[in-house]
Amino acid sequence: MTMAAVAAHFGRDVERTLAKLPGIFAQARERGVDLLVLPDATIGGYLGDLRHPGGEESDLPPAVALDGPEIAAVIALAGDMTVCVGLSERSHIAGETVRFNTAVCVDGDGVLGVHRKVHLPLGESEAYRAGETFEAFDTPVGRMGMLIDFDKTFPEAARTLALDGAEVIACLSAWPASVTDRSDRMRNDRQAHLFDLYDCARAAENQVYLVSSNQTGVLGGLRFLGQAKVVDPAGEIVAKTWAKGGLAIAEADVHAAVARARRSLDHIHQRAEHAYRLTTRA
Repeated sequence: MTMAAVAAHFGRDVERTLAKLPGIFAQARERGVDLLVLPDATIGGYLGDLRHPGGEESDLPPAVALDGPEIAAVIALAGDMTVCVGLSERSHIAGETVRFNTAVCVDGDGVLGVHRKVHLPLGESEAYRAGETFEAFDTPVGRMGMLIDFDKTFPEAARTLALDGAEVIACLSAWPASVTDRSDRMRNDRQAHLFDLYDCARAAENQVYLVSSNQTGVLGGLRFLGQAKVVDPAGEIVAKTWAKGGLAIAEADVHAAVARARRSLDHIHQRAEHAYRLTTRA
């Protein structure tokens, strides 16, 4: 199949985003893309300040429902493509209205999978409730799973998806340059280095494809990195946008490539579970 990771800027104006998406979908369709991975916070934009996102509703990205018209519009655009898109989700739990930072996977027939971001960095917990699970799901392009930016920092997250049968992991990000240790040059930025490092490590250690999208441009006090990419099961970057907007596109026989990578050294089935500590020492 052909996989594409998107690097693009999406702000708070939902209508403007929905008007922008058809052009991206058309470009992907012209290139024969089967799996299109858009960034985190595509619909509604991301937070403007990670440390102090603001307590007022007006300071936060607009939140939408999974069964609302915004996701319906993405489903209508998807057609025969499998599409992952990020948003600020409005949900009702036990009579309370809550927000999640959410990734949704769809095709033209409807919703295929949903992931709510589990790991919330810095002040993000002031804006969102944390998700609780990592689960793979079946799609027309095979079994896959999703992560949302900071989730990929934790090896256990991607490993859980691989153990659940995912051969492709889509990682949707709104990953900015460092906000605590700013660098004049992007190539020297600590977060730019970690963004690529985590992508390659998560793919290689699980011997899966990782399709990593990201926002570009500036929102509030955050400057996003771009660097969308496709990484193969050996941890090699096979397509990348660098800092500019665009599509990182790669074609592969995913199932065959994963099987080939695991033929001699199978990281999933050669684990020694009895030797691992899963909790911190008291």
